[in-house]
Amino acid sequence: MPMIDIYATAGTFPDPHRLARDAAAAVMRVEQVPDIPMFRSNTAAFVHELPPGAISNVDGDGGYVRVQVLTNAGALDRDKQLAVVAELTALAAAAAGDPALAERTWVLLTEAPAGGWGLWGHAHTNEELVVAARAEIARLQA
Repeated sequence: MPMIDIYATAGTFPDPHRLARDAAAAVMRVEQVPDIPMFRSNTAAFVHELPPGAISNVDGDGGYVRVQVLTNAGALDRDKQLAVVAELTALAAAAAGDPALAERTWVLLTEAPAGGWGLWGHAHTNEELVVAARAEIARLQA
């Protein structure tokens, strides 16, 4: 149940809500988790629009996007890491209408340690999340 944060200068994305929804769906698809409310409700993206001048490289250029994906530890194996980075980079460039933005999009993958993932007021381990998902699937099938 990743949290995705997308940072860019205000105006980079004409439809930030669509970008947030598409980013959440892309990561959920790559993660290959069951399509159940537990995952749909708790996989979310946040688009942070920064004021002009808030982003810069060494030369003063600010046309960059930073995407940070926080998952529970072990959620993304190497193939999934590659897929998430590729999909979110392409998604950001498409959402901005600027194919060259793919060369200026940074994607950071961060894993929360066991117990470092809070949901429903509880810091979950991976095992607890698996048990909760299985319980929801059983309820939905009943």
